[in-house]
Formats: sequence, C-alpha cells, structure tokens
Amino acid sequence: MGLAIDSYEKVLENLHDGLYFVDRDRIITFWNKSAEEISGFTANEVVGKPCSNNILTHVDSEGNNLCIGMCPLAAAIADGKNREAEVYMHHKDGHRIPVSVRVSTLTDGDGNIIGGVELFTDISNMTSNELRVKELEKLALLDNLTQLANRNYVERELQSVLAEKKRFNVPFGILFIDIDHFKKFNDSFGHDVGDEVLKFVANTFIANARPFDLYGRWGGEEFIGIMRNINGQDLEMVGNRLRLLIANSYIIHKNEKLFVTISIGATIVNENDTIETLIKRADINLYKSKEAGRNCLTMTCSSGTE
Repeated sequence: MGLAIDSYEKVLENLHDGLYFVDRDRIITFWNKSAEEISGFTANEVVGKPCSNNILTHVDSEGNNLCIGMCPLAAAIADGKNREAEVYMHHKDGHRIPVSVRVSTLTDGDGNIIGGVELFTDISNMTSNELRVKELEKLALLDNLTQLANRNYVERELQSVLAEKKRFNVPFGILFIDIDHFKKFNDSFGHDVGDEVLKFVANTFIANARPFDLYGRWGGEEFIGIMRNINGQDLEMVGNRLRLLIANSYIIHKNEKLFVTISIGATIVNENDTIETLIKRADINLYKSKEAGRNCLTMTCSSGTE
C-alpha cells in the first residue's frame, strides 16, 4: 500500500498542470511542483493556509474577486458538482496570469464531501514571449528591467504595422498606458519597490497578450501595446481587461499589499496616420483618462470621434 501511495504522489507531483487539494474550509493540503512553477509560490509557503490568503485570489475577466464570493472550488464543495472556468490567478511576483481551472470534490468512503481539488493550466502567452525575448536580446531591442520591447523596437514595429495597413489594409490599434501616481509611489516606497511594480505590470501584459500583440516600454512608467487586426470595440475590451487585472493585482512589501492602477489612451489607426499622429492621438486620450480620475480608458477611432 505504501508503494502505491508513493507512486500516486510521484504522478501528482510531476503533472504538467498545477494541482492542489483543499479541505472543506479551503485550507490547502497539497500543492504540486507545477503549481509552484505556474504561481511562483512554493508548497512550504501555501500548505496549511487558506487558498485566498495572499495566494491565488482568482479574479474573473471583469476584475471581480472570486475568493470573496463563490469561486469554482467553493461552489463545487457546496453543491458537489464539478466545474470548469477560465480565471486570472495572482502570481507571487504580483502580476495576473490566465489559467483554465477544473475543480471537483474529494469524498470519504461514505460519499461525504471532505474537500476539493483544483487542476489549473497556464494559458498565457509566456512561451511565445520567451522566444521573442531571445530575439530582442540579439538585436539589443529589449528593456532590461521589464523584459518588454524597448522604445526603438516599438517604433520599428509601428512602422511595420503602418506599412501593413497601407499595403494590405490590415487594421490595428494601440494602447498608450501609464501607471497612475507612479512618482508618488516611488517616493513613498523606494525605487526598488517601484521596479517590482513595473515588472508585475509588464508581466500582466505578457501573460495576457494575444499571439501577434506586442507590448513595449515607451519610457519611465509609460507602455505601448500594438494590437494587430483589431477593431475599436475589441481594442477597448482588451484595454479594460488589462486595466481591471492590474487594479486587482498587487505585490507584497513588508507584509502589506501594494496596489497600483493604470490609465489608458486607446485609438485605431486612420488611413493617413503617421507614427507621430497615432501616438499624439493616443497621448491625448491618455491625458483625458488622467483628467477623468485615472484608472480608466479613453478611446477614439479617429482624430475627432470618441
């Protein structure tokens, strides 16, 4: 029997997907190696703690904290029904990553529910980004801190998508993104913590990018996202999803959760746009988002209409 249990544990430990068990109070009792790799949290850090205790804190695509309400795992324990969902998990480094979760119950010999099990798969774009990072490193077009494309590469990419627009009429849009009150944050907590914020914001972009999207650091706390083959409605949806994910993310500094928000100026390319007119329009929209109270997105599809 001991050999059988050992064999089961070895299989569970070496699954490609993250796996964890909880009891009826959602205290974590088992946490495999893939769960460590995907989330950044080691088994020693999480076993014996509630799954919502600065660990997973799942949110949905609208930024709702599922750990406060009824998350898929809690719902399964409550009614005994298996569930599947796509949620955004909190990584130890602060950013949000999309995961596909499947949950079911654990029962005793009499069929009584004694806990639950969640299997989660990383569905982010991290692998594609790792290949892109290697390419950018060769070309010295990488921002060292955030691992995003640097300004030179973003400008080169904008030239490329503008050429695609003129030759093949392929639409695209850009998101001009700024971290709200970042100077005040740096002054309060120091530049090292500020750097951690820049990295977790960048990692949120990377993890939630579509295969042909590109995010780059424009300078300081400003970022640009270039979205190929997208319309205004979808661009706004992508931008607001990023905004909500970052607003619901945090880093831990001296046992305190530190949150930031972003403001976004979004726009779709026009027939006669240049890099300068495109950036200027997005920058004006970003300024409007700041004036509107921050943590919001302002969208225009042309130089004059919102």
